[in-house]
Amino acid sequence: MCGIFGVSGPKAKLAELVVQGLFALQHRGQEAAGLALCDGSELRVHKGLGLVQTVMAHNPLNDFEATAALGHTRYSTHGASALANAQPLVAVHRGSRYAVAHNGNLSNANELIARLEEKGAIFATDSDTEAFLKLYVTAEGDPIARLNAVARALTGAYSILIIHDDLLIAARDPHGFRPLWLGRLGDTALLSSEDSAFNLVGAEPERELRRGEILVFREGKEIASGRIDLELPEAQCVFELIYFGRPDSRLFGYSAYRFRKACGRALALREDSEIDIVSPVPDSGLPAALGFAEASGKPLEMALIRNHYVGRSFIQPSIASRREVVRNKLLPLRGILEGASIALVDDSIVRGTTSRLIVELLRDFGAREVHLRIASPPLTNPCFFGIDMPTREELLASSRTVEEIREFLGADSVRYLDMEDLRSILGKDAGRFCYACFTGEYPAYSLPSREPYRRIRK
Repeated sequence: MCGIFGVSGPKAKLAELVVQGLFALQHRGQEAAGLALCDGSELRVHKGLGLVQTVMAHNPLNDFEATAALGHTRYSTHGASALANAQPLVAVHRGSRYAVAHNGNLSNANELIARLEEKGAIFATDSDTEAFLKLYVTAEGDPIARLNAVARALTGAYSILIIHDDLLIAARDPHGFRPLWLGRLGDTALLSSEDSAFNLVGAEPERELRRGEILVFREGKEIASGRIDLELPEAQCVFELIYFGRPDSRLFGYSAYRFRKACGRALALREDSEIDIVSPVPDSGLPAALGFAEASGKPLEMALIRNHYVGRSFIQPSIASRREVVRNKLLPLRGILEGASIALVDDSIVRGTTSRLIVELLRDFGAREVHLRIASPPLTNPCFFGIDMPTREELLASSRTVEEIREFLGADSVRYLDMEDLRSILGKDAGRFCYACFTGEYPAYSLPSREPYRRIRK
């Protein structure tokens, strides 16, 4: 999962605007950040490992005037955490200049890379995005024709921004796995993974791009539009709503905040344990905990206070770093916990590393009982489309019953949101989403033909 932000407008100093957008998308990736700017004849790029604040603290592109710009916050799903894999990726081919920022994951990346290497291509990264870039720059025709040619070789998820000389091009894959928004700031067009980024830069959200849609901009004006001509089943990622998107974002037509509250309410309606207080795992569990408390009539308390100078534990690249983050991130309140039976509400459990440590913390600080309430169904299957759960063995619920999960986590009870409740919350739109991580039912066209996370090179 990554964050992408793009700008097309009259020639101006665009770097600061892109950086502001990336700050709003920092939650989508914390391993690396970067931006690319082009005035039609010169392409410049600046990127580095770390948070946006660190990478952009001394940005050499602040005074460069451009008509097209894009930025990226990286969270690796294909390719190691290395500077070479940081985006945007750039290329010069036959006199044209290109930069690309990609949110998603190409599930046939290994096949693509092997096929291109057989034809003589040399890869500087082990990122699936480089395969996309090589296909695009060598395709023929205008941007819409090129993207259609590239799309026929791809499977998987991609919301993507491309600089092609003075053009800014935006596209969503035909499944619509990942979100992409169009906004306006005067005569400047903005593209973003989430509409909440527009609030930070003072822009007006216009609409979400439709699945398979392609938009082409020059100096802020939409000069062409089209679609990827593949008829594929709609498969919007429900995990975007459950966890990844900011709560103040609208994703796939839903308020992420209201959706999460509804999941918490649904959990509470099935509650049968004696609960004294309800508390979220901050910050991602807060909306669901609010819904749970409202529906159960139990008081909401902040039993854990988050240290906001520590990053999101799920998107840390290794299990060891996740454990360190949890120990430093969550600070228990003894006065709230002592003698209490607590319903601890979180959005999901992936590997269980975080949840097990939190249960230990709550007991150490006096909780009498800890009842875990998870506002999504059990994650039992890997994701091939941009969420970092690449192997079934890593997933806590893939080989354990709920009782075995309870024992592993050390909780007094564990309850997940039922799939039927999740579908009910989505209502008439339930058929538009991908639930493969819960059900194992993948969009057939985008399944990898072999293990897609084998590293091509280190």
